[in-house]
Amino acid sequence: MTASRSADGAVDVAALRRPTLTQVAALAGVSLKTASRALNDEPNVAEATGRRVREAADLLGYRLNGIARELRRGATSALVGLISGDLTNPFYSAVASGIERELRQHGLQLVTANNDEDAELERALVDAFLERRVRALLVVPSGEGHEYLAIEGNRGVPFVFLDRPPDGLEADAVLIDNVGGARAAGEHLIAAGHRRIALVADLARMAPQRGRIDGFVQAMEAAGNDGWRPYLRTDVHDVHRAERTVRELLELEPAPTALFTTNNRLTTGALRALRGHPQPPALIGFDDFDLADVIGATVVAHDSVAMGREAARLAHQRISGFSGPARTVTISTSVIARGSGERAPAS
Repeated sequence: MTASRSADGAVDVAALRRPTLTQVAALAGVSLKTASRALNDEPNVAEATGRRVREAADLLGYRLNGIARELRRGATSALVGLISGDLTNPFYSAVASGIERELRQHGLQLVTANNDEDAELERALVDAFLERRVRALLVVPSGEGHEYLAIEGNRGVPFVFLDRPPDGLEADAVLIDNVGGARAAGEHLIAAGHRRIALVADLARMAPQRGRIDGFVQAMEAAGNDGWRPYLRTDVHDVHRAERTVRELLELEPAPTALFTTNNRLTTGALRALRGHPQPPALIGFDDFDLADVIGATVVAHDSVAMGREAARLAHQRISGFSGPARTVTISTSVIARGSGERAPAS
């Protein structure tokens, strides 16, 4: 329905409300029960009456609430929930795209919510989705301790965890090879002759970041290199702080000759800090991103869309009756050399 405005420009709020079945029944001149039966194609409704009710519904712009109807019948909806980090991050949007494409093939629909890396908000969102009887719930967890989900899981709501493993709960998970990817990045920089290598990492409490830190340290230890230790920076959580952190690193004496950033946001911040630098250090970032190939950014790449697709596949199998033990799918990584990670040490 369109909203109208009064002479003083105020919006008529009543006009913004969705039309109700009561309004349809009144316009058609039938009882509420008859209107409901006609719109739900139930038997024993005269053809002329049904036509009058449908015409009234069209005139008012009334649409049946399909989800509510199915829930009243005791069924679950066709919705699958995704709780993730900020969908403006290309990583999460790519994951959601993979999930949606896979679910669509099975007649399921994706609904999403952002947990803002807040464990309490995440739990509230889980409750909200379960109240709506989603068929499955996909979670990029922000906190630890997921034992509370076991009861719901046993009642037939499958859970699949993405990017970060569940804590205290046996559940399917799709993870990135964080350790292997970061180790490869460290080895790549060592092979180029670097020793003073800065590691700029996101929240160290998050499992993916711990894995990336561990993989990098493994590469340094295997090479017998301690030159990275003065340049370790963790809990750098956004683009602006990453830019500031890298600028501070470049002001050290001696400055690092190479940087490894552990996600796409931090890589973006590092690139801003290096803009216009006369002798920029080498740079490798975890996660590929748009235009990385254009600007020559070396990255540790993985298929985020495939990650979402695998998570949706595991969820659909559970919905379809699979009751085997929890499974973990690991998404492989590879270093894509584009120039920034191949710069030789300046000194």
